[in-house]
Amino acid sequence: MSQLKIRTMLPEELSIATNWAAQEGWNPGINDAALFYLADPTGFFVGEVDGEVVAVGSAVRYDEHYAFCGLYIVAPAHRGKGYGLELTKHRLNYCGERNVGIDGVLENVEIYKRIGYVPYYQNKRFQKIASSKQINSAISEVTDSHISAILNYDLQCFSAPRKTFLSVWLMQQHGRAVCVLEDGVVKGYAVRRKCQEGYKVGPLFADSPAIAADIFHALQQDIQGEIIILDVPENNPDAVRLAETEKMEVVFATSRMYQKGLPKTNSNKIFGITTFELG
Repeated sequence: MSQLKIRTMLPEELSIATNWAAQEGWNPGINDAALFYLADPTGFFVGEVDGEVVAVGSAVRYDEHYAFCGLYIVAPAHRGKGYGLELTKHRLNYCGERNVGIDGVLENVEIYKRIGYVPYYQNKRFQKIASSKQINSAISEVTDSHISAILNYDLQCFSAPRKTFLSVWLMQQHGRAVCVLEDGVVKGYAVRRKCQEGYKVGPLFADSPAIAADIFHALQQDIQGEIIILDVPENNPDAVRLAETEKMEVVFATSRMYQKGLPKTNSNKIFGITTFELG
């Protein structure tokens, strides 16, 4: 077997990863390649054999304590050769002593457990056709003036600061970001992005199920008849209840796993994760 050479991914090569993700049926966002890279430009890797890219994967280091691995794909013709494990070990080495999270495909959970990951709950992908419903909260379109407050709110629900990434994620082209403000205080927010098929909402963070529902309804108003997708953590029963009330269908699931324990977040406020790739 030829030796695998692992190196840092070039910016223009991230499209390889997102194209492969599309082929796997993961339905990436149309801006994902450019925006994912901003989260940690040195944390994206390719594995090559004789100059051919055979594996890709990311390891985003958010701060000194937390990292998230994703976008992990081995080309079908090269699976079963150990290349994926080599790339995974390389990414974990890049993460150092940080707690590392993944959204692992269910059929590979036992493999991930053997390299130190522990499963905690499933994230389930729900989808439906967007429709119009009544909104009770005052919904604001996110502008630059809201970003600082949203970054602070995000820290309640995510395991580390992510200013560089989230600032552009909120304002991405062909995207829509909304929030609920009460007396100038953020009570919830969400981002909707256009994907190869339909739209994904993520993150969707809110103080209450009612606010989460209003935000989700607001993000459907201008795309009625299109597919809308929400990746829901099952450790928040209210989030699952929201998806079920919306008559959404489960089409995919992953296992949220960590190397060093479940991070402390306000899981009751997480109604939709940001992405399977970045946590």
